[in-house]
Amino acid sequence: MTTSTLPLQSRAEDIHHISPGEIAIGVMIARASEYFDFFVYAIASVLVFPSVFFPFESQLNAMLLSFVIFSFAFIARPIGTFAFINIQRQYSRETKLVAALFLLGFCTAGIAFLPTYKNIGFAAIIFLGLLRTGQGIALGGTWDGLPTLLALNAPKNKRGWYGMLGQLGAPVGFAIAAGIFYYLLTDLSSADFLDWGWRYPFYVAFTINVVALFARLRMISTKEYAHYQEEFKLEPVNAIDVVKHEKYNLIIGALAALASYALFHIVTVFPLSWITLYSTRSASGVLAIEIVGAGFGFLGVLASGLLADRFGKRVTLGILAVLIAIFSEFAPYLMGGEAFKQNIFILVGFTLLGLSYGQSAGAVTANFPRKYRYTGAALTSDLAWLLGAAFAPLIVLGLSAELGLSYVSVYLLSGALGTLAALSVNRTLESKN
Repeated sequence: MTTSTLPLQSRAEDIHHISPGEIAIGVMIARASEYFDFFVYAIASVLVFPSVFFPFESQLNAMLLSFVIFSFAFIARPIGTFAFINIQRQYSRETKLVAALFLLGFCTAGIAFLPTYKNIGFAAIIFLGLLRTGQGIALGGTWDGLPTLLALNAPKNKRGWYGMLGQLGAPVGFAIAAGIFYYLLTDLSSADFLDWGWRYPFYVAFTINVVALFARLRMISTKEYAHYQEEFKLEPVNAIDVVKHEKYNLIIGALAALASYALFHIVTVFPLSWITLYSTRSASGVLAIEIVGAGFGFLGVLASGLLADRFGKRVTLGILAVLIAIFSEFAPYLMGGEAFKQNIFILVGFTLLGLSYGQSAGAVTANFPRKYRYTGAALTSDLAWLLGAAFAPLIVLGLSAELGLSYVSVYLLSGALGTLAALSVNRTLESKN
């Protein structure tokens, strides 16, 4: 028997074993850097862009227009996934990742240097939209399969714990982004902040991208990583084939995480926008509470791993969807109240977000045949972001401003019902197979 025909397990004897902990570190670094980028732009969409790019509109309309451009990245993300998967198939995963993170860094740095409406008029808005679209395309290319590899390589009784580790990047990235904006708001005058101070977080984001790039390349360019990719069949296939053959699994997977993704911007971006518009509270004060909330969210993500290993990932998601539905009924009362009630909304919301988001990644990824799992997981994530989070700040702020805060409840409840319906359908399909 030749070496090439030996089973993968035999050929792996001379290959250093990558522990789940090593993979987890790579996943956390990658996700924290991506979420930092994500939240820097999100916070700037509330505190900066309405004033510097849409000064000709009222404060509300300027913020809504800012959220329109905010959504461009989520629309473009699936396009990036399709494009960069082809690059990976033709060249290599290293080439794909370098190209994607180079594009992300270019667009992020481009926003930092972008002239404002005062300088070049409507061209500034066009450039902002193009750079935001570029960020979305780049994010579609940053998928490296590490979360799926981590889940498959973890001990069976610890998959919930290891599966949530990458999700810790969300509260960590938010806390760092919010902390930098908090410092700038409290240390600079309003004029200086809107003139040049807001650009600093985008410079930091570019620097973090460079560090994250080398950390990820160090992981995925090893022969050990290549072995595991081959062993678990985590190689990209044509994305169109995945859509054609696995469309139901894509839809079920996206909807299974909908409650979490719907909540994502409702507790991070929406409170900051609503309170900024309709309260005398300072933006820095709101950010301070949200930073504490991110700590609650961090603990929630950790707890989700323990719950998933005890009760199962899908049961955990179902229970959290019910809790989010209950929470949605209190949202108008809390957000429409005084500062204390608004703070409760933020802190409880972050806690629920951590508990649900901690297990939202790959909720039904196992439904995909191994051949399609790598690409299917990437497309499922793109679709979940698009359906649940892309337009949340725009829709909820617009409807709440015109018709009342009850629409916060409607949005969150629709996400919770979507998750429960998807989990129910998935259970029915599994019982028939």
